[in-house]
Amino acid sequence: MGLVGLCIGSFLNVVVHRLPLALDRQWKQDAAELLGVEVDLPEPVTLSTPASRCPSCGHAIRWYENVPVVSYLVLRGRCSSCKTRISPRYPLIEIATALLFAGVSWRFGEQPVAWAWAGFVAVLVAAACIDWDTTFLFDHLTLPLLWAGLVASTLGWTLPLPQALWGAVVGYLSLWSIYWAYKLLTGKEGMGHGDFKLLAALGAWLGIKMILPIALFASLIGLVVAIGMKFTSGLREGQYVPFGPFLAGGGLMVLFASPERVIGWLGWR
Repeated sequence: MGLVGLCIGSFLNVVVHRLPLALDRQWKQDAAELLGVEVDLPEPVTLSTPASRCPSCGHAIRWYENVPVVSYLVLRGRCSSCKTRISPRYPLIEIATALLFAGVSWRFGEQPVAWAWAGFVAVLVAAACIDWDTTFLFDHLTLPLLWAGLVASTLGWTLPLPQALWGAVVGYLSLWSIYWAYKLLTGKEGMGHGDFKLLAALGAWLGIKMILPIALFASLIGLVVAIGMKFTSGLREGQYVPFGPFLAGGGLMVLFASPERVIGWLGWR
């Protein structure tokens, strides 16, 4: 599972980089057609085309330069052609995905449902990284994750369906209510609608009882990160950080701790 996770992590790097570019181009094209104007659009990008290449010199990346983690170490983190530095985030995402897949295998053993949970963590990794980069949680990730959670419940792989369904409902409405309360009080938006959908998806997979623990874990992680970024002057303009990565982190904490253990920690029955 860990080795599969390495390969999936390499693919997630492509998703994190290209999905925002592809959607941005599509939005510009749709807006131009709606307004009846012509705009200069960037090169079309999909998850499979064009072939991977160095953004600095255009060097086409050969297959042996794209082996997860190994190629980065062999190349010493630099393009083989122009020697431009390659971001260490690429191998870090690959390693993180490998560890998460191995963790899923440890958590669920050899059950086929482990592969469903592996898909769950893979989507969380992609969504968290994209949200961190762009402050957007795309429906292309959150909605399939939500529906997959409900389908997995219906098939008897995860939770009883009522728990999954109400987990999705409460997950969405809880942040939706906070959003509107904050907006009515301040006139400002405190979070994006993608956060509602992501928590709904987490509720569909982990159940209604885990909504509060996920939110608490996410808030604690977010607070620690925000304080650290403030002291290192890493906060963005407006002094904010996206909430999606911390929701994903809260969901992963509940998953690997196990909902049963979390319920015990909180003294719930």
